[in-house]
Amino acid sequence: MTSTAPLHTVLGSGPAGTALAEELARRGHPVRLVDRKGEGTAPAGVERYAADVSTEKGARAAVAGAAVVYHCVNVAYHLQVEVMPRIQEAVLGAVEESGARLVVLDTLYPYGETGGAVMTEDSPWHATTRKGRMRADLDERYLTAHRAGRARVVLARSADFFGPTVLNSTLGGAVFPAALTGGEVPALGDIDLPHSYTYIGDVAAGLATLGERADGDGRVWHLPTAPAATTREVLRMVEERAGRPLRLTAVPEARPFGPFDEQFMAEYAEMFYQHTEPQIMDSTAFERHFGAVPVPLPEALDATVAWYGALLSGGSDAN
Repeated sequence: MTSTAPLHTVLGSGPAGTALAEELARRGHPVRLVDRKGEGTAPAGVERYAADVSTEKGARAAVAGAAVVYHCVNVAYHLQVEVMPRIQEAVLGAVEESGARLVVLDTLYPYGETGGAVMTEDSPWHATTRKGRMRADLDERYLTAHRAGRARVVLARSADFFGPTVLNSTLGGAVFPAALTGGEVPALGDIDLPHSYTYIGDVAAGLATLGERADGDGRVWHLPTAPAATTREVLRMVEERAGRPLRLTAVPEARPFGPFDEQFMAEYAEMFYQHTEPQIMDSTAFERHFGAVPVPLPEALDATVAWYGALLSGGSDAN
């Protein structure tokens, strides 16, 4: 029997997009999960779909028939400044034409260096880096389109991701496999500074809520994030769960380490300030408005370590 419920389309099948698709399906929504290939297994209630959303034709096809579109597309780090604006132009044009609401997964980059000040949705956008300015420009275009009545848009910012399936993160594939096997774990910058990390389950739940609730449209929200701890405290919690001492290796500046190759770290150098000043993101506004509670950090780390353990052992839970 074909569902008549409104379609939710998720653009991008990385960790955030896939977790979101699963969350939306759990909530009973028909879901289309879009990437360039449209291959691989899909959770129950999720349709895989192939489209290149950096093109006008591909974006139109991807959003066709959708009531809500979620932009979770990312590209290789060294291509972001060039490619992300092109994706925005195609996706924004497609939803302006179709009338679908657009939920955009965003970063903290537009704020730039804060000197350690707590980041709220009211913090000024002072980015000076190439990628920070690019993100700020994109966000202003999204909000301008909303204010002008051309589209209905909401922006959802997250701190650094971590959690099951999250590999390419500063708290991801460079940390957990090494922690579990006795390898070298990078200590980026000053690990005694507080640093917010957003659990991938909270990213998915927060985006789904914004997709269901139009009363959040037209502004920036910070997705639910547990209170910041120092990175050293986070690593100590990982150590406890790994059951072995961590072999920390200081990485005081952007240089290749583990899965972070020379090309990536050369591009990441301008963003390395995130590890040399406190990175504290406040999500109180979202939590109060939508009645959300972030997953406690210990519980989130339990799930993450369990997933990486299954991945390393070849267990099915890592799929």
